[in-house]
Amino acid sequence: MPINAEYKGPADLPEIIPVFPLSGALLLPRGQMPLNIFEPRYLQMIDDAFRDGHRLIGMIQPDDSHSRNKDKPSLFKVGCAGRITQLAESGDGRYILELTGVSRFQIVEEKNVSTPYRQCAVDYFPFVDDFTARKGEDDVDRQALLDTLTDFLSANELKVDWEGIESAPNEALVNALAMMSPYGPAEKQALLEAPNLKTRAEILIAVTEMDLAKKRTTGDPPLQ
Repeated sequence: MPINAEYKGPADLPEIIPVFPLSGALLLPRGQMPLNIFEPRYLQMIDDAFRDGHRLIGMIQPDDSHSRNKDKPSLFKVGCAGRITQLAESGDGRYILELTGVSRFQIVEEKNVSTPYRQCAVDYFPFVDDFTARKGEDDVDRQALLDTLTDFLSANELKVDWEGIESAPNEALVNALAMMSPYGPAEKQALLEAPNLKTRAEILIAVTEMDLAKKRTTGDPPLQ
């Protein structure tokens, strides 16, 4: 999706960004994530992001396995910064918005702030390749990914727009399937932290094949 801002590299992004912890949420570069914002602290976060001019939000998962404080859970070290590219007011106090992924980041430290939402100093340089669209596409085994998708759809009695899938570039296809996948926080984090597009596709295939194998051997429903 085209956006008005141009980000050529890590230096174009702010070093401190607000973060939105959300379990099971996966945002990837150039992917789109819809959000329904209703908590007062996050409504303020959106207002401040527009006021500051950068319009960036850091999507990150809480690390429940290391959390002792439910009100302020520990965070995974890697998230993805997204730019607010669409926003609508619901009329009942909510914001309905869409984030477009820009780059993954690594948390350097969480800042002590007066805002009700959390803010972190982050480093984008470990993910400098995120700024190059469609990098590594040719290394993806597209047919293996489509074969696994076919098996998943058949097992779950689902239909899909095959015309749209067949016309999608490899980056858009892999990242969209990863973001929409019905797997848990650990799998989503592995997909996020994959070093390249090829590895992300391989992880997605492996996780899906394990899910399908479980269904075939135990009769359990697939992961939802």
